[in-house]
Amino acid sequence: MEALALRRGEETATVIEKPRPEPGQGEAVVRTLRVGIDGTDHEILAGEHGGFPEGDDHLVIGHEAVGVVEDANGTAFSAGDVVVPTVRRPPNGTNEYFERGEPDVAPPGAYHERGIEGAHGYAAEYFTSPEQFLVEIPAGLAPLGFLVEPISISEKALELAHSSRSTFDWQPESVLVLGNGSLGLQTLAMLADSVDRLYCLGRRDRPDPTLDIVDEIGATYVDSRETPVPEIPERYEPMDLVFEATGYARHGIESAHALAHNGVAALLGVPRSATFEVDGGEFHERMVLGNRALVGSVNSNRRHFQRAVDSLSSLPAWFTESLVTGVYDLGEFERAFDDDDSTIKTALELSRR
Repeated sequence: MEALALRRGEETATVIEKPRPEPGQGEAVVRTLRVGIDGTDHEILAGEHGGFPEGDDHLVIGHEAVGVVEDANGTAFSAGDVVVPTVRRPPNGTNEYFERGEPDVAPPGAYHERGIEGAHGYAAEYFTSPEQFLVEIPAGLAPLGFLVEPISISEKALELAHSSRSTFDWQPESVLVLGNGSLGLQTLAMLADSVDRLYCLGRRDRPDPTLDIVDEIGATYVDSRETPVPEIPERYEPMDLVFEATGYARHGIESAHALAHNGVAALLGVPRSATFEVDGGEFHERMVLGNRALVGSVNSNRRHFQRAVDSLSSLPAWFTESLVTGVYDLGEFERAFDDDDSTIKTALELSRR
């Protein structure tokens, strides 16, 4: 079968031939339909993230996938079921985090991530998976099923934000999303029906397709070149929730300056090393006297995937059509990695239903 992989010592992906995987006991064989491409995939190719499976000279990339069960192999699924795989796997047998169904809170060394760290991903014609790591989705969602994984990331971050405010009645009315990439845009769309006032911060000039989406959602675009994050409360309003999806280190600290009393900021971006001055005393005082919180969030678990299926089902068609700017066959995979102002979210198509 064909697969898209990164070889050791290289910085570009290559289509390779691999044997079709044989399922173990309790594993289903899944024929891959589509695999989403995101910033992590770009970082892996650039050598900034990820790791090869032990003993292999390559890593099959891709962690946002949807497929069709080809061989149920004694699992609870049936041939033809449309499924989405989760990402994390136990590295050497099970451990307490996986036994509790909470692999997303496992520390480094207690997990592999398919297509990212220590385990091959889904950008291949077939993959196998234990049934507990597969989530069934409605057949009608198959073309967009690769969005379930990134939506699950937002679901977890929002869950953590609400959990941090669970000791009192917290109903966010103002939300600021930092970043107008696909993750930020999908989060705006997820919140559109439940939040009174939405804002999205970016660094783009009009005309721009992402800003068109922001406008259509009904959010207010904030240009960070004109209004830095700390100045947002004065220019607009203090925010009950800040959702950081930029990976810009300064935003992790500045988020606290945008928060209203009792507000919370959820940080998802993974920054590079950065040094800058911070008034630690002022920051500490702001957090304590304002009853504010910062939470970090990475990965997601099965519960978040299941919620993501519902969220994807509720997103309007115009939004997903605008968000997904290209779906490409494996033979033209380079186009899926284009990174220009017209690209928002792309996917590889490995097969059709």
